[in-house]
This record gives sequence, structure tokens and C-alpha cells, in this order.
Amino acid sequence: RDWRFQVSAALKEGHVTPTELCQRCLALIKSTKFLNAYITVAEETALKQAEESEKRYKRGQPLGVLDGIPVAVKDNFNTAGIETTCASNMLKGYISPYNATVVQKLLDQGAVLLGKTNLDEFAMGSGSTDGVFGPVRNPWSYSRQYKEKSVPKLRSVDEESNWVITGGSSGGSAAAVSSFTCFAALGSDTGGSTRNPAAHCGVVGLKPTYGLISRHGLIPLVNSMDVPGILTRCVDDAAVVLGLLAGHDPKDSTTIQDNFKPFELPNLPDVSKLSIGIPKEYHAPGLSSEILALWSKAADFFKNAGAKVIEVSLPHTRYSIVCYHVLCTAEVASNMARFDGLEYGHRSDMNKSTESMYAATRREGFNDVVRGRILSGNYFLLKQNYENYFIKAQKVRRLIANDFLKVFGSGVDILLTPTTLSDAVPYTEFIKEDNRTRSTQDDIFTQAANMAGLPAINVPTALSERGLPVGLQFIGRSFQEKQLLTVAKWFENQVKFPMIQLEEVKRHNLDVFQHEKSASFS
Repeated sequence: RDWRFQVSAALKEGHVTPTELCQRCLALIKSTKFLNAYITVAEETALKQAEESEKRYKRGQPLGVLDGIPVAVKDNFNTAGIETTCASNMLKGYISPYNATVVQKLLDQGAVLLGKTNLDEFAMGSGSTDGVFGPVRNPWSYSRQYKEKSVPKLRSVDEESNWVITGGSSGGSAAAVSSFTCFAALGSDTGGSTRNPAAHCGVVGLKPTYGLISRHGLIPLVNSMDVPGILTRCVDDAAVVLGLLAGHDPKDSTTIQDNFKPFELPNLPDVSKLSIGIPKEYHAPGLSSEILALWSKAADFFKNAGAKVIEVSLPHTRYSIVCYHVLCTAEVASNMARFDGLEYGHRSDMNKSTESMYAATRREGFNDVVRGRILSGNYFLLKQNYENYFIKAQKVRRLIANDFLKVFGSGVDILLTPTTLSDAVPYTEFIKEDNRTRSTQDDIFTQAANMAGLPAINVPTALSERGLPVGLQFIGRSFQEKQLLTVAKWFENQVKFPMIQLEEVKRHNLDVFQHEKSASFS
């Protein structure tokens, strides 16, 4: 499908004004409120930004492709003048004095910030069900595809209990993009938090190479793994957003020093000279037969196009989830120490002593999941455990990174893996297991890329038998985003993933969005 030059072109040619576009998106946010995708909707500032954009278009001087395009941002990125909560009582009412670098870059390009999206508290989780503002609902629960295939078979007639989760922790951003309320959204990705919800919501989710995009202003979870993620409806759009966000930031010492050259993806990508690796360790227990079949079919697509497809081994994969758990909780314990009730955020009324105020603030401010991770992290960092847990996990992390280096060194260009074990599960099923068990299962295919710092992308591939999206993941070499996105775009063209059919969108005469032509902006 030719998705390029869509909404941007419509804005340039005056078929739609930035204000009209913004108003349509705001109307759609209101009517899809039941999805709970947004924590804060910044209606006033969004309309002001749209108005400014309109003036630029009238002068014939738009700032670029993003000028006037409605976007949303996960609520763990700081936004000046708009509340940033991390979906926690600890930060309810907190308004940051500055913008995260990525947010600033979007605004500098004329993007219209509609609001802040829902997440698991402090981005700890894989369902977007554990934030204090309640769970996010997957827009596909209300799609014609799901209703026709699944709902008749479900025992409960009660539509209320049939809805499925978005995945997490960037579920609000994935739902926002999937339900057409915005054209691109920022998520964050520490162990799969952008790719997992992208897979469940049928959108593109890109986790760039560690250090390619600034983390300044992203409230940290695991400093050595966090990366801002990009959610869009097609691969070209992700490439455009990446081009505007990437590059050195003096405020983040872990960003690359070199200038980043934005790239355009070829219109007809060619994969015939590539070598695609299929890691055998990713045949994990619990992988649904449907996804296994799609994974094989995808490998055949590449074979038939003349690419080399080879089975490869990443031998340390089986230790990676345990290793990730130790490193993740240890860094969480360190990062969460800043929420002490003194400088910002929630402060308890308990005033017997500073100590009791600290303790009460943290008990009232954090949910069980966050407290649990702080406790395990501090346990791993105790003097008597430090060598056996933290240091050992660091060593294993190096081995995991080396596995990838070896495979890429042997001539493999891109790895093809599943993104998730299955399609999205109903909320009522999901909450039967605790957050830790769920995260351990759900991060299985995604967290290794964070530990190795590699770029990875989820591409929507097909609908499951239940009428829900399934995605596959591509993992690339460090800083080779262009190659990764080119392969992803080729694959996207092959699979022709279907458009979500939502009643809400029709009801608003937003059929403009239903045309494949204008579903994307680039």
C-alpha cells in the first residue's frame, strides 16, 4: 500500500487544517475514553499548538513533515506544564519544570501534543494493568474482526468481561496509535515495553539502539537498558520520527557523539542479498502454535525473495530472563531512592521523624509491584549478595551481548523472532497471575535486545484465530537502524496487515482515517 505523503500532504495542500485534525483527534479521544489510553488530555495547549501550526502553513512555511501532526507521549516523559504521573500516587499532581529532550524535539518540529498516555506504574509491567489510573483496554477488543471471530464463541454474554489487554508497559501509547487518536506516540522500552504492546495492538513498535535517542527527561527505570520507543501505524512513519529524535544530547552522556543522518527508506526494498538468522533458542515453551506457524511462514517469505535464512544459536538465551531480573531490580532499587517525599511528588503527613516520613511516603506512594522490585533489588545489592548476584548477572549480560556479536560477526544481518508468546489475553485471565510471573513470561523474546543494547522492531504480521493482532520481531546490528527498518518495511509490504475496523471511528465521520491512504503521515 502506498502510505507515504498522506496526512502531511493533506495539510500542505490545505485539504485539512491542523486545527481540524487536532479537533478530530480530541473528539475521538473523548469517545474512546473507555479504552483508558490517556491519563491527561492537554486539550488547550494542543489547540494552541495546532493554531500556531496553521499560521505556519498559511505562510507556506511548515517546519517539516511533523508540523501539525497530533502525537501522544507516555506519562513517564517529563512535559513542562503538563502533569507527569508515571501512573503512580507518588507523582500524582507533579508538573515538571522542563520537557524531556524527545518531547522538546517533537514540539520543535511543530507536532501537536494531545496528552500523556497510560502505563503500568513506573513502567513496571507487561499488561498496562497496574497503574493507579486503571488498566488500558485493547482497541481490538471492540473491532469488528474480534467481535465476529471471538465474541460469539465466548461463554460470557457480558461484553464487559471480553476485552483484552494491550500489553505493556506502554499500553496507552499503543492503544492511542491503534485507535487513530494520534499518528505517532512515544513509549519507553526497558525489557520490551514498546514492542510488546505494539504486537498486541497491531502497530509498529521500534526500540532504537541504546544511546541513539536521548533519555534526558525520561523518568528512569533501568538506566543501562531504558530507551525511548516509537509507536506508529507503519514503518515509514517510525523512520521519520526516528530521524527527528536521534542524535547526541549534551544532557545525556550516554548518547552517541556523532551526528545522526536521517534517512529515507527505499520505496521498493530489496532483501535478496541479506542473511536472516532464526535463533533456535527462541522456540520457547509456551509459544503458541499460531505464532510458530507465522514465524516459519515469515522465514519462507525471505527464502522466496532470495535471502539466506539460517538457524543460529544464542546459547545464553536461557539465562537471560533471570539475569535481566537481577539487573533490572537492582537498578530500580537505586533509581527509586529519589522518591523520598522531600523534593517532589507525594509526601506523607507522618511527621514523627524524617525516617518515619520517608517510610510512610514510600508505602503510600508506591504500589506492591514497585515495592517488591525495590526489595528484591536491594537484596541483590546487599554486601553479602553483591558478588553472587549483581556482579554475576553483569558477567552473564556480557555473554548475552557477545552471543549477538558472534552471530552478527558470522555474516547474519538481521534476526527474526516472535515478539510475544501469544495474542493478547482477556484482562480477567491476565490478572490471575501476579505481575512478576507475567513479566517473566512476556519479556522472554524482547529483553535480550535491551541487555545487548541492540535495535529491535515489532511488525504487525497477521490476525490470530481470535481476530487479534500478532507481531514478529526483527533485531538488528547496533546503530544499523536503516537496514533494520528497510527489512521491516519490506516485510510489512509482504504481509499486508489488515486495518482495524472500529465503530467509533465510523461514527465520527472519521472515515478519512479509515482510508489506508491517510492512516499514516509520512
